[in-house]
Amino acid sequence: MRLHKLHQWASIAGVSLSMTISAADGDSHLWLEEIEGERALNWVREQNKTTLQELQSDPRYAVFEEEAIELLTSKERIPYGSIRDGWVYNFWQDEVHVRGLWRRAKLESYQTENPEWEVLIDFDELAEAEGRNWVFKGVSVKEIESGGGYVCLVRISDGGKDAVTVREFDIEKREFVEDGFFLPEAKQYTAWIDENHLMVATDFGPNTLTESGYPFVVKSWKRGTPLSEARELIRGQPQDVLVRPFGIEMDDGSVLACASEADTFFTSQDWWFPDGEEEAVQWPLPPKSSFGSHFRDWMFVTLEQDWQPEGQGETFVNGDLVAFRLSEFLETRELPPVHLVFRPNARQAVNWVSVAKGAALLSINDNVTTKILRLEPTEVEDGRVTWEMEELDLPENGRAGIAFARRTEPLVFLTYENFLTPDSLLLYDSGTNRIDTLKSLPEKFDPEGLVVEQRFAESKDGTEVPYFVVRRNDVAFDGSIPTLLNGYGGFAIPLLPGYRSTTGKLWLENGGAFVLANIRGGGEFGPAWHQAGLKTDRQRIYDDFIAVAEDLIDSGLTSPSHLGIIGGSNGGLLMGVMLNQRPDLWKAAVVQVPLLDMLRYHLLLAGASWVDEYGSPDDPEERSFLEGISPYHNFRPDEQEYPVPFFVTSTKDDRVHPGHARKMAKLFEDAELPFYYYENIDGGHSAAANQLERARRTALEFTYLAKLLFPEEQSSSD
Repeated sequence: MRLHKLHQWASIAGVSLSMTISAADGDSHLWLEEIEGERALNWVREQNKTTLQELQSDPRYAVFEEEAIELLTSKERIPYGSIRDGWVYNFWQDEVHVRGLWRRAKLESYQTENPEWEVLIDFDELAEAEGRNWVFKGVSVKEIESGGGYVCLVRISDGGKDAVTVREFDIEKREFVEDGFFLPEAKQYTAWIDENHLMVATDFGPNTLTESGYPFVVKSWKRGTPLSEARELIRGQPQDVLVRPFGIEMDDGSVLACASEADTFFTSQDWWFPDGEEEAVQWPLPPKSSFGSHFRDWMFVTLEQDWQPEGQGETFVNGDLVAFRLSEFLETRELPPVHLVFRPNARQAVNWVSVAKGAALLSINDNVTTKILRLEPTEVEDGRVTWEMEELDLPENGRAGIAFARRTEPLVFLTYENFLTPDSLLLYDSGTNRIDTLKSLPEKFDPEGLVVEQRFAESKDGTEVPYFVVRRNDVAFDGSIPTLLNGYGGFAIPLLPGYRSTTGKLWLENGGAFVLANIRGGGEFGPAWHQAGLKTDRQRIYDDFIAVAEDLIDSGLTSPSHLGIIGGSNGGLLMGVMLNQRPDLWKAAVVQVPLLDMLRYHLLLAGASWVDEYGSPDDPEERSFLEGISPYHNFRPDEQEYPVPFFVTSTKDDRVHPGHARKMAKLFEDAELPFYYYENIDGGHSAAANQLERARRTALEFTYLAKLLFPEEQSSSD
């Protein structure tokens, strides 16, 4: 378990040609914020039609789509899953099961080349029977403490939205429980207390949702009673980001009922609700910290700020992993002595701790690759605790992950991949410390002649910014290589080496180069790397990305006429800023599900929850900065030339409002500048509701990139 601190419209028409929108100007494109508005959707359909006609008529499109479908629906994929009572549970999609299957296989069978699967839910059949576009969003399972078996909640979304419907499902009968727990569609969270009690945070009616549209009331709901009779456990404030329940599972199977009140995206107060007591107990932790898990009575906490626990002399620093005795806190309700577990160096970051039977496994980033360490506490004479650390024997220079671990299971699923090595599923036995390769994928693209190198660019303030280049080993370094640069730079999310089959097949095999930029704002080097680009310091993130691009050009790998950029969500904001700040550096930009109107983002869907990342348009100083970087407000076609962008979004995205992409594209249309635009009517924040739609979107994007970045003679010969 890891708890992270976690979009009004009008119909005003018309805008003068190439007008720059400033803070004082009225926004004449607000009608495009009406998500399902007839006028807005008519505009969307017209843009989709134009884009599809042009890109799908390119001879490369059909090839790219066929290849993408084959890759994304291939049966040659690892069926990742979780283990319970000798069963492996897995969610699977392919060309037949477009919406997917939730299924299980015996562990012994799972370890064979062709497991015998037992289908629990066929979501294509369910969608057809109920006339809904159901998208699977996960399950929550709790072991029944009396007599064995499990209770299970299934989360499904209509069209891929963040809002979900929750239904109780009987695994053994393979059917939904007729009179079981049920929650209608909402942005909501649940956590099991026991088989008959559920903690729920949902839309309980007026004055129960935050300004971001998330719940701030948590209730305890007893089986067989109406939701209206659920007992309130905690009530936050409308200004909170959200309040959500979580459970801490103990070694005996019981659960500590808890909730996290996120005051901002990165700060929270965490509460424990002792059984039979009316008053909640606050966990005595700093606001910028994250629970991990607990092992041998040690509760792990990752710090995102410096912290000197009250009454203790030692000060812990931002990024540390620390631990305290859980039983002592539960008994005294006060913070026990806190001990340092792991302090990362300047090029490391703590990811999380996972606990299996008899083992605690710590995942860390180390110079933008991953290592997994086994932890063992050792008490010393003065009452202090030291932690022995043994690195698991995994391949180097890639991304390793803990795909599954449970404190009652000795078997752990690990994963490994890098840019040129496809995914492998490894089985780690915590009892014997043995690692075996359980499943591995065949190559999905030809790596012959490809090399990977990590390089560093110097940003404007002197910071060394790492990035990876995947390219052919025989490039001439004459600026001619079509190069795709990807970045994100936000919310402490690291971009790590990974096997990208569609990029490899559709781009690298055709002679392109791929670059992954590890710019500030991400979590590659821990909280400080993220916090360096918050709010009014955000220009550092953009300077980092520009520095990487300039370094690529200076190296001779590529040139502005062959350089394209791609990013989604917060990475879509990055793309929008790059369009304005340095349009001379790129010829193509794929702007996926972006934020672009940074003076209204906090009023649109979940936008208010991101104020701690971007700053508030209601704060004068922060608004002044946002005015300077907001892509929508810094569009100046009379002053500079723009590359031809491709805006990609989704009508059903209930996280980032599609109005951002719509309005920015409308500026290009009003200025009579070329652009591409595609809005998936379904699909949620991924802009794709299923693998076939994802393949279509991927083919469109790479057709666009090839059309703009490859030499004209190659394009005409294809």
